[in-house]
Amino acid sequence: MTDVAAEIEALRAALAEAGARADANAAEAAQAKAAAAHAQALVSGSEALIAHLKLEIEKLRRELYGQRSERKQRLLDQLELQLEEMETTASEDEALAAAAAEKAKTTVGAFQRRKPVRKPFPEHLPRERVVLPAPCNCAACGSSRLTKMGEDITETLEVIPRRWKVIQTVREKFSCRDCERISQPPAPFHPTPRGWAGPSLLAMIIFEKYGQHQPLNRQAERYAREGVELSLSTLADQVGAVAAALAPLHALIEAHVMAAERLHGDDTTVPLLAKGKTETARLWTYVRDDRPFGGPAPPAALFRFSRDRRGAHPRQHLTGWSGVLQADAYAGFNALFAETREPGPILPAFCWAHARRKFFELADIAANARRGKKATPISPLALEAGEAHRRHLRSRARHQRPARRAAAGDPKSRDRTARG
Repeated sequence: MTDVAAEIEALRAALAEAGARADANAAEAAQAKAAAAHAQALVSGSEALIAHLKLEIEKLRRELYGQRSERKQRLLDQLELQLEEMETTASEDEALAAAAAEKAKTTVGAFQRRKPVRKPFPEHLPRERVVLPAPCNCAACGSSRLTKMGEDITETLEVIPRRWKVIQTVREKFSCRDCERISQPPAPFHPTPRGWAGPSLLAMIIFEKYGQHQPLNRQAERYAREGVELSLSTLADQVGAVAAALAPLHALIEAHVMAAERLHGDDTTVPLLAKGKTETARLWTYVRDDRPFGGPAPPAALFRFSRDRRGAHPRQHLTGWSGVLQADAYAGFNALFAETREPGPILPAFCWAHARRKFFELADIAANARRGKKATPISPLALEAGEAHRRHLRSRARHQRPARRAAAGDPKSRDRTARG
């Protein structure tokens, strides 16, 4: 009997030891899993930070050197898409690492990714105040003698999903007992003839098409998923009706812009859906802004669309206009500056942002040549012109420095200026 009891005790001890080893192995596995999740979150956060810094560098380059080509914009768009995916992956990995660390109950801390500082919510948004029920007793001693000493507010941004509704405008009919005529209120006003769509719906369709570049077929699919089926032809009919309704306003803006003495003209690419492919169309913009010259006229912009970039388009857009045109060095504008143009030649005002790019290129080539790096072949005359321009800027800055110091209130500079 004693031997049996001893064996039972030995078995119990063995089971306890096996259970302890299993718990230790499970803890080590959980700790290893938490460490792996922490490392994965660190890698994802670093990749997101690198993508963010690359995007910032490209934006700063574009702001410093100007937009060299439309490919630069496509590069920025691609970087923004990559940053979006990496930020999403980093946030997911960070949440998984926090859950793994909490589950493991080890010393492996949850990974805290460096996040950009969020701007405060706009002040114009309405605030819905939700006050949680106050405690009736003290959480420490249970006393009911509580006095309010302040409050903590946590703001959460929320959105109300889009809701569709049908407005029924009822026009009651009344018959006259004396003359047996029928009286009825007039029909309500609609932005488009025989319009079934309200002004807010029309504004949304137009903005989605031209402001967000969402084709009508995609809009129709999204509306159908929300329970409102609108065919493509129906939406296109409303777009045409809105364009006709806004034609007088467009004519007034065009007359205001074309009455300016100075215009800024430029074009940019616009994706155009064609049959089986996407073509690159052009959006021409002519801006009137007299504020830098003290003009009282309000600024305005006129947009024109074309399927290509032929020089005939700006000539057609500016037919009958003469004045000062600020534009880039696109050859399609050259015919506007001809002496034989009617009603007269347009005076060009070339863009400094485009002109300075060449000087930056010359400076880069000269710097690479001084470092012994392989430089792009360039005319010696152009290189000498760039160096002369650099020397001129340095000389002018050196001569202007005493005057700036004197204006800043340096008495020694004023004395030196007076003696000079």
